[in-house]
Parts: sequence; structure tokens; C-alpha cells
Amino acid sequence: MTAETAERVADAIQALGTPSRIRILSALAVAPRSVSELAAHIQMEQPAVSQQLRILRDLDLVIGDRKGRQVIYSLHDPHIADLLTQAIAHSEHLDPRPATPTGTT
Repeated sequence: MTAETAERVADAIQALGTPSRIRILSALAVAPRSVSELAAHIQMEQPAVSQQLRILRDLDLVIGDRKGRQVIYSLHDPHIADLLTQAIAHSEHLDPRPATPTGTT
């Protein structure tokens, strides 16, 4: 593995390092959403959601599509949902208590 590839992988994994980003990605795995929809869905303030989305966008994990005055966010590609699914499966393997399904809070 090249140093550049290792750095990109580390960045992607680091993006999963906060519960708020995981919750945002999980919600987007279910359906594209605006910042206000995400904020309501995961019960966070809009500025905090926007800040996390900026980080996720910079890491190419989410994309934004402008619809008039709103930006609708979605996962960059299906690999992101797969990454979340694997992370959830791993956490359940370590701790067999039921986890919240992907896309719910």
C-alpha cells in the first residue's frame, strides 16, 4: 500500500471517529437530506450539522446537490454505506447488545 493510499484510508476512517458524523452518514444512507432535515432527524443544531457536513464533504464521503436555495446531501457512493454496515457489524461482534439499525436514531 502506498503512503498516499494509507493516508486516504486513515482520513476516511477518522471521519467515523465522531458519533455525530456516523449519525449523519447513517441518515444519508437511508435517503438524501437537506441540512435542516438532517438536523431534525438526528436532533442536532443546524450549524453543528453544517460543520460536520463540511468535514465529510472535504473527505469526499458526502456530496451536495443544490436545489434552489437548499443543498441536498447524499453519500458520495455506495461504498460509504458498506463501510458503515461493516463498522456496525464489527461493533456488534465486540458487544452483542443490539445496535440501532442504520438510518435510525
